[in-house]
Amino acid sequence: MLLSLERKSLKNTVLWQQAGIEIFTFHDEEMIAETTKRPQWIHFGPGNIFRAFIASLQQTLLNKGKVNTGIIAVAPYDNEVIENIYRPHDNLSLLVTMNVDDSIEKQVIGSISESLVCHSKYADDWARLKVVMQEPSLQIASFTITEKGYKIKDFSGVYSQDVQYDVQHGLKAPKSFMGRIAALLYLRYQTGQYPLALLSLDNCSNNGQKLKDALIDIVKLWISNGFVEKGFYDYLNCHEKVAFPCSMIDKITPRPSVKVKNLLEESGFKSTEFLCTKRNSYYAPFVNAEKTEYLVIEDDFPNGRMPLEEAGVIFTDLETVDKVEKMKVCTCLNPLHTALAIFGCLLGYTLISDEMKNPLLRKLVEQIGYVEGMPVVINPGVLEPEKFMKEVIEVRFPNPNILDTPQRIASDTSQKIGIRFGETIKAYVQNKELDASCLNYIPLVIAGWCRYLIGLDDRGKQFVLSPDPLLTQLQDQLKEVEFGQPKSLKEQLKPILSNQELFGSDLYQVGLGVKIENYVKEMLNGVGAVEQTLEKYVHKNNLEK
Repeated sequence: MLLSLERKSLKNTVLWQQAGIEIFTFHDEEMIAETTKRPQWIHFGPGNIFRAFIASLQQTLLNKGKVNTGIIAVAPYDNEVIENIYRPHDNLSLLVTMNVDDSIEKQVIGSISESLVCHSKYADDWARLKVVMQEPSLQIASFTITEKGYKIKDFSGVYSQDVQYDVQHGLKAPKSFMGRIAALLYLRYQTGQYPLALLSLDNCSNNGQKLKDALIDIVKLWISNGFVEKGFYDYLNCHEKVAFPCSMIDKITPRPSVKVKNLLEESGFKSTEFLCTKRNSYYAPFVNAEKTEYLVIEDDFPNGRMPLEEAGVIFTDLETVDKVEKMKVCTCLNPLHTALAIFGCLLGYTLISDEMKNPLLRKLVEQIGYVEGMPVVINPGVLEPEKFMKEVIEVRFPNPNILDTPQRIASDTSQKIGIRFGETIKAYVQNKELDASCLNYIPLVIAGWCRYLIGLDDRGKQFVLSPDPLLTQLQDQLKEVEFGQPKSLKEQLKPILSNQELFGSDLYQVGLGVKIENYVKEMLNGVGAVEQTLEKYVHKNNLEK
């Protein structure tokens, strides 16, 4: 008998046990009823990391009897994932943990009580969201919407078209996601100014502040146009009412894998259909992920919170979160991931783990992390930077069972590169004992990204670039660059490399612009030039550990 991911099928516990799939022990009907009546946690961004990590945390507490409510999952943009993945499977998902020793663990995640789409054109869902956001019991509204989700301005600093529409038309039917969140919060303000924590769980520096800044920016414009009163602005800025805690989250959750799909079907699990949405997001009823996970959160919840420390979450102060986040996002993991993504696409790799078998690429990430990143890392105390990076380089990235691709990691690089490399560059500039112009490997990766944007791999063949909101603008700037005919690139590269919106600083002013130009020029010098350039500079100074 084939197993179907539906709540009624879970009642036959013997079949699930025979398939090696763990099911939850709490009473899900009671959880759903209680969450409907007294919601405490709503989450925007129902993607893979949410299902594999965040929903799993709440399930741990439910199994322990520490809470009796679940999480309401909300799609910011894609109705497809709700209508094709969540609802057909009763809001259940299957977490498949891929261990380094080739073993796998399978667990049904059932802590999601309902799923909604955050858009006024889905009238029933929008009405339900309005109800939830006005409930005094609501403690947390969390977000995994990626770095670009907090951007309300484009490459040139102009508000997006959706934000411009919202500013002109107000709260009735906002088009931008941040406008929709602001409109929902306005209802909460009007109903009773109830307290709430707005918790960003995205991989970007000062994520809580970024969320707050985006919302406040829209609200100020609404005030100017007479759509809301100043009291709403005061509510969002009142720490006792609304908090924007910062966090650091870490768990590699790739796109659903065909290999995992086949393994599940062999075990009798039939709910394995894939979905690629119109926004090029990939989903399946299952999530394949690594075992390693970290979540560090600023303990700032004005309406209380569930005891997530009992599920492994580290709660601490803002200063410590900031150090942990910078350690991970700016040095010990994300910059290394981005470097592998860029050069993996150029060199024809389709798996991060395969890249780690290449001594040249492995040495590149070691030099970015140990040599150039580590001098500006501050030990946060709750995690050890050297130990964390060693685990990333020696265990996590090489794990052959984490079928993660450079193409996935390369998505939205324009939104990430200023954090993943720009923060380290700024730290060098601010440190009198360091010289940013002496950096070699970070500018080499930035040059690799510029070379990547040209859309030709190291063989001179066209390849499909990963989605990026600035891709068209950046490629237009580089359209005159010719493969195999290196010449001065200042005219094409300077508008990019001097853009402080991208990198957090003008790379020419910090002494790196010309160096990057020269790297790009070398990488364009015919077939194999990318690999030759890496060979030349990565092996120039051998790393000593």
